[in-house]
Parts: sequence; structure tokens; C-alpha cells
Amino acid sequence: MDKIVIFGMGEIAQIANYYFQIDSPYEVVAFTLDKEYIKSENYEENPMVDFNVIEEIYPPSEYKMFIALSYSKMNKIREEKYYQAKSLGYHLVSYISSKCSYMTRYKHGDNCFIFEDNTIQPYVKIGNNVTLWSGNHIGHHSIIKDHNFISSHVVISGSCVIENNCFLGVNSTVGHKITLAKETLLGAGSVITKNTEEKAIYLPPRSIKLDKRSDQIKI
Repeated sequence: MDKIVIFGMGEIAQIANYYFQIDSPYEVVAFTLDKEYIKSENYEENPMVDFNVIEEIYPPSEYKMFIALSYSKMNKIREEKYYQAKSLGYHLVSYISSKCSYMTRYKHGDNCFIFEDNTIQPYVKIGNNVTLWSGNHIGHHSIIKDHNFISSHVVISGSCVIENNCFLGVNSTVGHKITLAKETLLGAGSVITKNTEEKAIYLPPRSIKLDKRSDQIKI
């Protein structure tokens, strides 16, 4: 069983540790962070190690790594640590849930985090450092490029392209043959029917609050 070190200490690192424990061929042996963010010597019953000395204690010749960070700054913090770990010589592993319907013939990139109930249709290509939270639909022939975060219950139709460093909010929908430009941000519930602009933000109409109480209507 290959041994891995997880970079991170937040909820995502905790979730990654859980999934690797119950549903992967990897054994988590340690966590690592930049020194200024370390709050304790241990985390999730494993040692927490300063990233500046990680290769001395857990050398890349013997250990692999997983970067368990969020979408902060349009995934750029996760991207930065991804490249730092690779520059030290670490092989970055991916977690693909055994309950994911992975139907494409193409292998995903490294440091991917793909949760349960994702449907990944034939001929989809998934790049490096991509997070697919639970319950998404990735349509046939679509391309998900590097450093993306697709939250939950997102629909990406067929033959779409998601360029680098995008964030797709819960229940957002991307129409057929649409391209999301780099660093596109889709708010929860967005519906995209045209190609997006780089670094643009797209939000759906807001819900309307009626001037009545819920116990005043018949349902």
C-alpha cells in the first residue's frame, strides 16, 4: 500500500483523509502545511509537519502527496501548492470514488478529487488538480482543464470546454458546446448558454421573498 502525505488541515483535508482511509489503496501517514499555519503537532491522529522540511522526513522517493485545498482565489492557492509539491519531486495521487460512474476511456490527471455519484460520460477528458464534489454530470466529449473546482449537482452538457481555474457553483448548468473561459465564476443556479468571458462572474436571478408567511398559504 502506497503511503501518502496530505497537504492541508481544514475540512477538505479531513474529508480527503476519510475517503483515502475507507475507499482507496493509499495509507495516509502525515499531514503538512506551511509553518505559520500549523496549530498543533498532530492532526487526525497523524503528525503535522512543516512543509519546508517535509522532503527530509517524508522523502518523495518513498512517499506520495495529495494537495487538499479549496477553491480560494479561484483555485490559485491549490495550484501554487500543487506545483511546489511537484517541484520537490512528489508524485501527486488522485482520489476517485468507487461510487463514481467513470465511463470515459481517458485517464484523469493527477491530484484530482472526484467524489461519489459523479457521472463522467464517454470521451470526457479531465486535467490536473480538478475537484468534482458529489453528484455532477459531465457530458460526453467535454474537456475539464486544470485547477478547476466543480461544486455539486452541476450539469456540464456534451462537448463543453472548462478552461483553467474556474469555479462552478451548486446546481449551475452549462449548455451544449459551451466554453467557460479561464477563471470564470458561476454562482449557484447559474444557466450558461453562451461562451463566457475570462474572469467574468455569472449569477442567476435572485429568489423573491413574498409579503406573506409560510403558514398563510395552502400547500
